[in-house]
Amino acid sequence: NNFSRKKLSCCFYVFQLFLASMAFVYFSKAFGGAYMKSSITQIERRFDIPSSLIGFIDGSFEMGNLLVIAFVSYFGAKLHRPRLIGIGCVIMAAGCYLTALPHFFQGPYKYETSVSHSTNKAAGSSMWIYVFLGNMLRGIGETPIMPLGVSYLDDFSREENTPFYLACIHTVGILGPMFGFMLGSFLAKIYVDVGSVDLDTITITHKDSRWVGAWWLGFIVTGTVILMSSIPFWFLPKSLPKQGKEESPSRSTELSTVAEQENFLPEENQEAEEKPVTFKELNSIFSLMVLTYLVVVNGFIGMITFKPKFMEQTFGQSASKAIFLIGILNLPAVALGIITGGFVLKRFKLGVIGAARVSITASIGSFCMLAIQVFIQCDNAEVAGLTVSYQGASHVSYNPQTLLSQCNMGCSCSIKHWDPVCAYNGMTYASPCLAGCQTSTGTGKEMVFHNCTCISEMTAPVSNMSAVLGQCPRKSDCDNKFKIYMALSVLGSFISACGGTPGYIVLLRSIQPDLKSLALGMQTLIVRTLGGIPPPIYFGALIDRTCLKWGTKQCGGRGACRLYDANAFRYRKTSPWLAVYQKHVHFSI
Repeated sequence: NNFSRKKLSCCFYVFQLFLASMAFVYFSKAFGGAYMKSSITQIERRFDIPSSLIGFIDGSFEMGNLLVIAFVSYFGAKLHRPRLIGIGCVIMAAGCYLTALPHFFQGPYKYETSVSHSTNKAAGSSMWIYVFLGNMLRGIGETPIMPLGVSYLDDFSREENTPFYLACIHTVGILGPMFGFMLGSFLAKIYVDVGSVDLDTITITHKDSRWVGAWWLGFIVTGTVILMSSIPFWFLPKSLPKQGKEESPSRSTELSTVAEQENFLPEENQEAEEKPVTFKELNSIFSLMVLTYLVVVNGFIGMITFKPKFMEQTFGQSASKAIFLIGILNLPAVALGIITGGFVLKRFKLGVIGAARVSITASIGSFCMLAIQVFIQCDNAEVAGLTVSYQGASHVSYNPQTLLSQCNMGCSCSIKHWDPVCAYNGMTYASPCLAGCQTSTGTGKEMVFHNCTCISEMTAPVSNMSAVLGQCPRKSDCDNKFKIYMALSVLGSFISACGGTPGYIVLLRSIQPDLKSLALGMQTLIVRTLGGIPPPIYFGALIDRTCLKWGTKQCGGRGACRLYDANAFRYRKTSPWLAVYQKHVHFSI
């Protein structure tokens, strides 16, 4: 009758609203998560903390997720799922706002400088705890979105339509990281205290290791977007009629993962006499797949967290440019790889064995791309007393006393300050005083130092003994090496992502249908606990050990690192990643 038709039509539009809302919330949560990753370096500098601590802060998202994942998984399906998703979005937005809060309490950012050093330096305080708690709140709020959203979708859609709907949602979600990294790149060029200080008095640029961008502004933007994505979920019903069936809205259905498998990936037509896989073998395959995911997530999280810093320290790129290139090149390559992997499975009708072969091939290919990147390097930045001697001879010193030389011995220079100047001979000095400079002209970024006695100590004679603020640029061949590195990085990202979908299919097919929910829950718990929390911490600790020049806090303690040994940085960042990929390939085979 007309009433039933109107009711079904209304339910159809409500379901479409749910699909659009899910796509938007997937975009917004990925948008916020990617922006957090892109702001790691800015937060580290603003609070003057080491990489190991910033890794601990980054891991707080997974900690928050783990706090409530068991509760959400067990009780979520029995409650109003759309409203629980809406509550999660509100909590995520609150986490973003809490993360930005320290900016309004700390006062203006006072970077260390020997020209006009301030005694009321605000950086280095313990207010990073707000960032930690805010990121943890984001993890708590993100928890119900995926399990409850996907189960709601599968319960009330046609079984054959579920894979298509999920693909649409994830496709929109892929745009989130791209926009997050581009926002991070844009704000990294804007000074942290924009609007409250006279920018003409700032003597550093966005390429300086002391520069802090407007990191807080991005969390307000992402928090607002996430808050907006929560609105539709407050108006969605607890249940809907199953698509294609006229049944009571109150009737619920169970999640049918078996049908999803059968429709998404037909079984491979192999030999009819092939022996069935035993339950014991299935458990072995599942265990190996979980271990594979674990080592891959370890390497990926550690790499993506510190990749902008790696590009900055090894190839001399600015933080904003590094973040932009990741967002505009690496992430689209990952998205294209995921789509390509799924297309290959569907196009050639590959089954479990074929999917495993594709996954292994992608693992080996990406491992090769990463191994080649190890040999692409630029020389250390030439900093007198740290990476080269004052006479220009190459050496790497972790001893701050080497900053002193005969040319600056009588200047009473502090070896704690980092206020680099670039001489016209291409050498960087840690401060104008350590360069032996006696006079200066100009103000702000245009300041020029003259009669710098240490410049004359170079083996090659120089006529210009002046220096300008900031580090000297890298040699021209470094730009060409960086282009090769980025090409290999993008290609490696694409190849690695091609194995993502086939690997997940092997994981799904290795679980008995009646144990699937439990097994996937265990896999999520293990991977998030051991793959999401430790990597940023131990990668950060390894990177800290390559620091050549630490910043100084107001209290005199060690702050954020200003200069790294690029070669040691490359080795300690890449070697664990290579080891991880070796384990991945081993487990896959």
